[in-house]
Amino acid sequence: MTTPSTRIALVCLGNICRSPTADVVLNALLDQTDLDVVAESCGTAGWHVGEPMDPRSARVLADAGYDPSRHRARQFGPEWFDSDLILVMDRQNLADVLAVLPADRHDRVRLFRSYDPAVDPGEPVPDVPDPWYGGADGFAAVLAMIERTSAALVDVVRSGQHGYGGSL
Repeated sequence: MTTPSTRIALVCLGNICRSPTADVVLNALLDQTDLDVVAESCGTAGWHVGEPMDPRSARVLADAGYDPSRHRARQFGPEWFDSDLILVMDRQNLADVLAVLPADRHDRVRLFRSYDPAVDPGEPVPDVPDPWYGGADGFAAVLAMIERTSAALVDVVRSGQHGYGGSL
């Protein structure tokens, strides 16, 4: 297998809810294109390294026709620094990533919902809320948000208008 020309890192806190959901959805959409891009997820904290996705996230994904079975949690570290685009789920993840990422790579980091077509361009980019503390409705709402944003992100990557100084 060859290395993809473009790597997108998706980052949340524990890598068991939001970022693995984005990983599964975005890769499912990318698999339908001829783009040489792979998305991978990780978390800023190491609490769940090696564990599968939160069962509530996996259930919501499976119910929507996705395969969440291959996910195992990983932690953000130096092996992620060369990602072409680093999409974080919230402002705390943003701060955590920027704190360890070399300064010359900060332009690669964006909030995931920077690509959400439902976000008013004149408003601050909202976080992807962490559904971990809530019920099933929160996981379904996060999936809808991620599906919408991922579809728009694929279009943006295809167009080359990704919003940072490097090339995708």
